Amino acid sequence: MTAEASEPAAGEQRQEPPASPAGPGRFIRRSRRFPLITRDTARPEGGGRAAPGAAPAPARQWPLLAVMGGVGLGLLIVALDAFRAGTVLIGLSLLAGAFFRWALPEVGMLAVRSRFTDMLTYGLLGAAIVLLSLMAQPDPWVSIPFLDDVVHFTVR
Repeated sequence: MTAEASEPAAGEQRQEPPASPAGPGRFIRRSRRFPLITRDTARPEGGGRAAPGAAPAPARQWPLLAVMGGVGLGLLIVALDAFRAGTVLIGLSLLAGAFFRWALPEVGMLAVRSRFTDMLTYGLLGAAIVLLSLMAQPDPWVSIPFLDDVVHFTVR
C-alpha cells in the first residue's frame, strides 16, 4: 500500500475505523504535516483577476500592463539617447508596481510572491534604479558623497 493511498489529501478528514477509542463513525483531525506528494500549488496572494472575468484579457491584467508599459517606454527613451529620463521612468514604473501591490486587492499577474515580498522587491529595485540614474555621470542631479565613494571604489 502506498503513502498516497493511505493518507487523505491535505485538509480532508478521514473516518476512523470502528474499533478506535474515539468511537465508531467519529471524525478525527488529520495531521498538520505536509503531504508526501504535492497535488497543487497555491495562487499568490492578490493573484486574481484585476477586472471581472467578462472583461477582455488586457483589461483583466491592467496593473501588470501599466508597469510593463512604463518600463517599455523608459527603454525606448533610453534607446533614443535620453539615458537619465528613461532610467528614472523605469524606476518609477517599478515603484508604481510596488504601490499597486500594496493598494489593490487583486493585481493579476503582477502578484508573483507574497504581498510583502513583491512590495519589497519592486520597491527596492525601483528606488535603486531611480537613485543610481540620478547619480549617473556626467552632471549628476543628486550627489551623495558616501555613495559616490562606494561607486568610485568599486569601479577602480
